[in-house]
Amino acid sequence: MAGTVTQALLSVSDKTGIIEFAGALAARGVALLSTGGTARLLSSHGIAVTEVGDYTGFPEMLDGRVKTLHPKIHGGILARRDVEAHREALQRHAIPLIDLVVVNLYPFRETVAKPGCTLDDAIDNIDIGGPAMLRSAAKNWQHVGVVVDPHDYEAVVADLDANHGALSTALRFRLMRQAFAHTAAYDGAIANWLGGRDESGNATGLPRSFHFGGDLRQPMRYGENPHQQAALYREPGAPASAIASFRQLQGKELSFNNVADADAAWRCVTSFDAPTCVIVKHANPCGVASAAAPLDAYRAAFATDPVSAFGGIIAFNRAVDTATLEAVAAQFVEVLIAPAYADDALPAIARKKNVRVLELPLPAKARGDEWDVKRVGGGFLVQSSDERPLGAEDLRVVTTTAPASSQIADLLFAWRVARFVKSNAIVYCSGLRTLGVGAGQMSRVDSSRIAAIKAANAGLSLAGSVVASDAFFPFRDGLDVVADNGAVAVIQPGGSMRDDEVIAAANERGIAMVFTGVRHFRH
Repeated sequence: MAGTVTQALLSVSDKTGIIEFAGALAARGVALLSTGGTARLLSSHGIAVTEVGDYTGFPEMLDGRVKTLHPKIHGGILARRDVEAHREALQRHAIPLIDLVVVNLYPFRETVAKPGCTLDDAIDNIDIGGPAMLRSAAKNWQHVGVVVDPHDYEAVVADLDANHGALSTALRFRLMRQAFAHTAAYDGAIANWLGGRDESGNATGLPRSFHFGGDLRQPMRYGENPHQQAALYREPGAPASAIASFRQLQGKELSFNNVADADAAWRCVTSFDAPTCVIVKHANPCGVASAAAPLDAYRAAFATDPVSAFGGIIAFNRAVDTATLEAVAAQFVEVLIAPAYADDALPAIARKKNVRVLELPLPAKARGDEWDVKRVGGGFLVQSSDERPLGAEDLRVVTTTAPASSQIADLLFAWRVARFVKSNAIVYCSGLRTLGVGAGQMSRVDSSRIAAIKAANAGLSLAGSVVASDAFFPFRDGLDVVADNGAVAVIQPGGSMRDDEVIAAANERGIAMVFTGVRHFRH
């Protein structure tokens, strides 16, 4: 029968589930071949297995670099069962068929992610035989099954049982596509890492060629607009804390815009250490607040701009309790994100069955190793991630008046929010909460005015507030606008040819101003 599995080759770096899977294959009469550590593991659990060196009659050599690169392995995988000449060649050379290849590769990504990884460490973790076997099996998918993901073990066993010991055409085709995607992503990771190194292993910057890809996480109903197709892909090796790794607890299917806005909200809220709530609308924070408890943070964030918060994305960096969910449920919200929810809290939002409730663990640290990619016609722009922690010690006071300690806390809070606001960005804050946000304007002075208008519409006073500007004030007019609206301290990068003019204006208006030397444009 086509697709019948009589012999399988198992060679895995990730041993998750392999003992149970191998046992299930052996129980169904499948002969098992294996290499090195996988063979020893299976034998130690009483599973009959033939070591590849014994099978080929040629021992592993060169510290394991040569073990499966042998005609008896690749002949058994690549032979077409429907071609008589192939069958005759196998018989002539006494090469049995291999019907199932189960391989996952040396942990290259994990190795190069470790601090202090050397060029030799990286090279040693480039798999050679594994990709060769995967590509051989995938090329011959009409006759051979190929498995790269332990999550597929259960499906393979079920398919064997459903098809009297054979693998269905549909499953073999799906596994083949997955294998080619797996090896492509693996080679891409190697090319990216080595492309940004010199012959001594020292980082030299961006790679000479750039490869990125991902596995389909789920299709979207449509893209930014109904006439556009869209899907969410998850990068290989993406952390569990990344938005593409979300766990959805309830609600409708996520849309393209939902995921994009949720990413903006999650990145913003996880940049704060204190309990914080972030509300995002159209990729911009429209309300952010830190407080002693999530409920207090939510109320303060919502009060910044209740109109824009309608249909927004709400993110917390703390577990959410029932009282907080009851308050959130009182408004129209598209997506709710938090690291956890109290056991008795979810029923409070369940009556809003369309609300998409997502759960993600907090990141262990900022991901400064990410590449930021933006599509342009005929290519793409790549840059390092905008991670630049800033503390009070990094601020340079440039005015006669220095900010008070409480103002410094608010300035740093406002600065952190401004990093996630589309440029030109102006953010008014006080008491570790936003009061007005001006985003995405072609003129910084217009962003200053719009932020003040939004605060007025929400009934919030800007008297005594602080202001963050994501880039320098090119003229004094923006500084005059924030001063007219009641701001008493400003944080900005500095670096304009008219810095002296802006500093003089701040001194004239009695405003404290600090320079960061860092810009946070967000286009």
